[in-house]
Amino acid sequence: MADTMQFDLVSPERKLASGPVRAVQIPGADGDLTAMPLHAPMITTLRPGVLVTEGAEGATRYVVTGGFAEITPQGASVLAERAYPAGPEGREALEAILTETRDKAAASSGPDKDRLDKLASDLARTIETIT
Repeated sequence: MADTMQFDLVSPERKLASGPVRAVQIPGADGDLTAMPLHAPMITTLRPGVLVTEGAEGATRYVVTGGFAEITPQGASVLAERAYPAGPEGREALEAILTETRDKAAASSGPDKDRLDKLASDLARTIETIT
């Protein structure tokens, strides 16, 4: 069995990570999942949350606001709407996105308001987990 797999994390602005990892914990829209070498192929959408890689240097955390993850037996590629290192930069960015989302929700109604309220809830929960 392979010990590592290739991992790539990209957003429209930049490539945040690329290299071998032992595992990737992904905040999937239908629930969290962990991808490891030789994982069955799948594609999932992401919800706002913390993505964690386990590599030779230990765990590395990133925050994502949504997007897609493609997992194959050889690796995982995450295409995030927005992605930041989990730390002060990520917290500040998510707080700005949360404020914008709450403002849009206040001006919306019906299904759009429900979607924005859910997004705001996910963002707030993610912010709480960032140190």
